[in-house]
Amino acid sequence: MVCKVGKDFFGDNYIRNFKDNGVHTDFVGQTSDAATGAASIIVNNAGENAIVIVAGANMLLGSGELQSALPAVSHAKVLVCQLEISPQTSLRALRMAQENKVKTIFNPAPAIPDLDPDFYRVSDVFCCNESEAELLTGSSVANVEEACRAGQELLKRGCGSVIITLGPQGCVVLKARESSPKHVPTAAVTAVDTTGAGDSFIGALAFYMARDPTMPLEEMARRANEVAGVSVQAVGTQVSYPFKRDLPAELF
Repeated sequence: MVCKVGKDFFGDNYIRNFKDNGVHTDFVGQTSDAATGAASIIVNNAGENAIVIVAGANMLLGSGELQSALPAVSHAKVLVCQLEISPQTSLRALRMAQENKVKTIFNPAPAIPDLDPDFYRVSDVFCCNESEAELLTGSSVANVEEACRAGQELLKRGCGSVIITLGPQGCVVLKARESSPKHVPTAAVTAVDTTGAGDSFIGALAFYMARDPTMPLEEMARRANEVAGVSVQAVGTQVSYPFKRDLPAELF
């Protein structure tokens, strides 16, 4: 994990949580110049969420910290970036990965309308949800057909591949070298809390890309759908993510 937290109660807890879960923390910095980033989450009776993010210390992550992390980044199998740090820092990290032939997943969340066009070109997998795709393309993305059209627009901008997640409708997968988008459905579940489902999907996707890079992207997406489907059946974000022991053996 490459990030920055505050020298406060939340920052100490974040670092402890990473260590408890076997996450490498050498590149998790602490600063007195800002508080640890936080998110206020509201979930309605249907399990849908609204989130207000205060980025805090993460916005102070810069080129110096990235340079320190270069040895780790350059030897990684997959790098995942998003927009809870400065967009230019994320973009630089993705470029570093690309220069070192490391596969990249970029999740444009929280979405911004003026995304630097270079983000598309340095994304082996550009993965977003329907609302993010809508903001980036300016087109409605409410169903599979609309997601396919939006995905084709994003693909034209230079991505290696595009995945648009659609919650209970599964996701669509588009690849630069293939002409037709593929809809990957998911099993129906009763959602209790959808918060963090996208992160669960991307975490699973990164796992499959790192473990079995020859697996077809649609199959990776199908399995990631299943992992995310488990996460929405429990309350919370990280605490809703299943361990390997909680998942069907065929996913591995």
